[in-house]
Amino acid sequence: MGDGSLGRITALVRQDARLLVRDPAPLVVRTVMPLLIMSFMQPLFRAALRAGDVADATGAEQGVPGMAVMFLFFLVTVVGFAMFREHGWNTWDRLRAGPARPFELVAGRVVVPLAVAVLQLAVVFGAGVLLFGLRVRGSWAALVAVGVPLALCVVMVGLALVALCRTIAQLSVLANLLALLFAGLGGALTPLSALPHWARPLAPGVPSYWAMRGFTTVVLDGGGVRAVLLPAAVLCAFAAGLAVVTLLFLRIHHRKLSWS
Repeated sequence: MGDGSLGRITALVRQDARLLVRDPAPLVVRTVMPLLIMSFMQPLFRAALRAGDVADATGAEQGVPGMAVMFLFFLVTVVGFAMFREHGWNTWDRLRAGPARPFELVAGRVVVPLAVAVLQLAVVFGAGVLLFGLRVRGSWAALVAVGVPLALCVVMVGLALVALCRTIAQLSVLANLLALLFAGLGGALTPLSALPHWARPLAPGVPSYWAMRGFTTVVLDGGGVRAVLLPAAVLCAFAAGLAVVTLLFLRIHHRKLSWS
């Protein structure tokens, strides 16, 4: 990647960062909400874990990673809005007519959401330790090994939806539906062992399942980095597959319908 290409991507990243700093409320709400819900749900999670033979469970072992995963997928809309707002502002054609290549236009729009996703995970897990007594029996490096590919997967879900959706309303509805579906099937709302029988064969087909499997391996089972290599690899595979979908269906010259 040449200096010119890197400079163009950096310019787009700076623009997104400025917009985020100017209006950080959505990020703050998405970070506070999982903690707020956790404060109400912890007794329920504690009962579910203790019923599953985790005798000393506090509930944070399920609630913190579960809420972190669930609300992370609500960030999918951030990726979509970053692309759609250019159409709403009538600046997309100007960007496309400039020196930036299609790859640069896309790459410049994913850096800030990826950083936001990693930051949100870090804050939720850190607050889980300080506020809810989360005890991580395994390696924190292993949590990072799961969290980073999970964040990448979330960003790639957003890009794939941008490629597939023509209007921002379509993207918003699909993103919210997927977040709830992934939360339910992936074990974010209940321990994986307590999933309904009909859901268990379907669960490995969603990325949230592998994220929760990895986090549970670290938090409850005391696993290290080697123990979470499979979940991390599957999350990377999901991200790669979503990248292929984006490349196949994203048409830079197609007009998207934003808020207007």
